Amino acid sequence: MSHPITVTDTSFKEEVLDSKLPVLVDFWASWCSPCKMIAPIVEELATQYEGQIKVAKVDVDANPITPGMFGVLSIPTLMLFRGGQAAERIVGYQPKPSLEAKLQAALAA
Repeated sequence: MSHPITVTDTSFKEEVLDSKLPVLVDFWASWCSPCKMIAPIVEELATQYEGQIKVAKVDVDANPITPGMFGVLSIPTLMLFRGGQAAERIVGYQPKPSLEAKLQAALAA
């Protein structure tokens, strides 16, 4: 069973931008209620898409540089990176079917 990996400002380039697989990054904070609501869905997606995508979490309070680089202004923000580029951005809580549809479309592109 695959779990989201924790990514920091220091490890972001190696874990996300240099990844061979597409990477879904969850920008979150411990005090954010919608982040807590979406967290179990992100966990499920990590398991469901194991081998197809890598799932990572960035705590925006502990790692302020990376969210700033990608213009993350509100959380939760999920971003899908392919080949080191941001391919999809999902802001705010979304139900699992909506997230899956956006992931499928981005992976098919």
